[in-house]
Amino acid sequence: MLPSFRVLLAATACIASGLIPVAAEAQTRQQQAQAQARPRPAARAVPARPAAADGIVQAIDVTGNQRIEGDTIRSYMLLQPGDAFDADRLDRSLKSLYATGLFSDVQMRREGGRVLVQVIENPIVSRVAFEGNSKISDDVLGKEMQLRSRSVYTTQAVQADRQRIMDLYARRGRFAATVEPKIIQRDQNRIDIVYEIQEGSAALVARINFVGNQAYSDSKLKEIVATKEQAWYRLLSTSDQFDPERLTFDRELLRRYYLRNGYADVQVTNATAELAQDRTGFFVTYSIDEGVRYRVGKVEVVSNIRNLDATSVRRLVDVSDGDWYDGDVVERTAQAIQDAANLRGFPFVDVQPRITRNREDRRVDLTFEINEAPRVYVERIEINGNTRTQDRVLRREFRLAEGDAFNAAQIRRSRQRLRDLGYFSDVQITSTPGSAPDRAVLNTQVAERATGEVSIGGGYSTDAGALADVGLRERNLLGTGIDARINGTIAQRRSQIDISVTDPYFLDRNLAAGVDVFYVQRNLLNIASYREERQGFTLRMGYAFNERLRQTWAYTLTNRRITDIAEGASRFITEQRGATLLSQIGQTLTYDLRDSIVDPRRGAVLRLGTDFAGLGGDVAYLRARLDGTYYVPLESWLGDPDYLLSISGSVGYLEDLFGKQTRIIDRFFLGGENLRGFRIAGAGPRDINTRDSLGGRFLWTQTTELRYPLPLPAELGLVGRAFVDVGALSQSASGAGVVDDSSPRVGAGVGVSWRSPFGLINIDIAQAVVKKSYDETQVFRFGFGTRF
Repeated sequence: MLPSFRVLLAATACIASGLIPVAAEAQTRQQQAQAQARPRPAARAVPARPAAADGIVQAIDVTGNQRIEGDTIRSYMLLQPGDAFDADRLDRSLKSLYATGLFSDVQMRREGGRVLVQVIENPIVSRVAFEGNSKISDDVLGKEMQLRSRSVYTTQAVQADRQRIMDLYARRGRFAATVEPKIIQRDQNRIDIVYEIQEGSAALVARINFVGNQAYSDSKLKEIVATKEQAWYRLLSTSDQFDPERLTFDRELLRRYYLRNGYADVQVTNATAELAQDRTGFFVTYSIDEGVRYRVGKVEVVSNIRNLDATSVRRLVDVSDGDWYDGDVVERTAQAIQDAANLRGFPFVDVQPRITRNREDRRVDLTFEINEAPRVYVERIEINGNTRTQDRVLRREFRLAEGDAFNAAQIRRSRQRLRDLGYFSDVQITSTPGSAPDRAVLNTQVAERATGEVSIGGGYSTDAGALADVGLRERNLLGTGIDARINGTIAQRRSQIDISVTDPYFLDRNLAAGVDVFYVQRNLLNIASYREERQGFTLRMGYAFNERLRQTWAYTLTNRRITDIAEGASRFITEQRGATLLSQIGQTLTYDLRDSIVDPRRGAVLRLGTDFAGLGGDVAYLRARLDGTYYVPLESWLGDPDYLLSISGSVGYLEDLFGKQTRIIDRFFLGGENLRGFRIAGAGPRDINTRDSLGGRFLWTQTTELRYPLPLPAELGLVGRAFVDVGALSQSASGAGVVDDSSPRVGAGVGVSWRSPFGLINIDIAQAVVKKSYDETQVFRFGFGTRF
């Protein structure tokens, strides 16, 4: 072994002294081979050698970065110092850096034990602007943008924002709109983005066609669908702008219309829209399979619930043998039976109308089957979307609570009460399974809307003359549901200012409490030769006995003054000069069966009001008034829901108390609003010498009014009216020159109501059919008012 050891030492010495350059040459050849295999610097380099045992990564050098720290860039890489070189991991690191969206270009290469990373950062957005837009504001567009100030620019993001703008215009019917993003370079790698917009004209519905309709003409069906053909009078409407979602709604409108008129097999098979070549108009086509028209045959009510007699709810069935089949009536009847069963103590009820068709006889047999529904209880009520309104404000409107039986009728009623608040643009209540099979969670989703109002209005009415109105109101003060308002009106014959605050659930109980403070001036010189001033306050308290019955109490303290009595006025007017203090307590009992408070179509409402004055003050009386209205829909006879008959009546009586005579300003007056064809206070007791109206103690009126559609497009909002008013007023002061005839007066006429974009306009033309020679008549009556 000794000779071998000596040879090894000698070889080692020669290598160290450079006599044997074998290893150095080998290393040089290896480096040259690596340099030839390495990608050129201009390419995005990945190590050419696939082996991981090629060495260890000693360092990662980052160049080209301006805002982003090198350590941050390294953190995105899968290859780190100390790791063995791996071509696959280096390639995945390259892709990972690209995926961050922070860089427009990334290059990697290996130099010995180091990895060089060269990046070009995406610019930062300095500002986003819009040019050429007038139909959609910058604020609306800006909310839809993904790229905003200080965000990182990418070509994908700017193209996505461009498409969002296009979609916004498409939803507004402007399919010809074009959007071109422009990039403006700034210093420090910043850019401005300007979207140049050519809005184009709105793509209106040029024509609507129907295929398969035999029973109804195209013109009739065009009145049913919400989509309308373009016309000059639709300048303030969007119904003639194409909306894809509206087509689905139109299909349902058409289906329900046919169902209401006996076509139980109807199918609206398709609704298509074709865009014109110039992209400015659409051709809409609805395909209908009408089927045959059915009459109602046998009608039965069957109860499968113990102790619930079917005959007890049979009276709720609003359809009989021989009637044309009406899908709405069937649905409404089933709902009425279910609601009645719920009120009688059967919370788990399901009413299903079973329809048996006899196509040969064209008859439909109806069976309303009352079954027991699964026993499900409300486990929890979840409320979402109310960022401002307090939870308790919503929960107190629910007609059922957690732990109650699941009741679909009460859920619908709760949803309607929430919508009636006016705090939300949308209210949806859905149910999901709870923690057990017999438990359900009610999920309530609301979308809040602005409840504050600043109103500036104006108009003209026959009663008050030209008027101007300014008001400030908050219907949901601090999200508590409190209604607070201040309002001022200046008119030719009536001016007032009032402040009102109302808490609909005072102390979180079934109590509506409020206070009003007011100041009123009335010019009655052309009626009774005097002016009147009132200032005072009213305290109110109301409560509901149930969904239909409600009572309100009020205490009023008012200082009244009669001034500016005209020269030559009636002595009965002259005696009223001066100030009086009124201290009055009153109540109103309301029984409301209407289907809608705003636009009633069926049902009735009855009110009984009584006022007692004499709790201090200068006057004492008892005044009572009873009035009511009954609405009769005529759709089943005339085939149009706009035909409606309303019958209303009123009676009032005023009685002096404690030997104190009532003042003229406390009495009833007849004419104008309650008796058309006559001027305000134009009928009833009068001083025949001065023509001054003196009012009366006993009043009764009756009105029959028919509302009907006019032969004009429905979206114009014009409704015709024909009416007959009857009334009488009597028992006023007696004396020389006073006429007091309690015989009825009659006025009849026609009118038009227009729900215009500027407010409700009423025009009446009436004739005093039965009158007295001293009555004052009025043929034309006009009322207009608006707020904005």
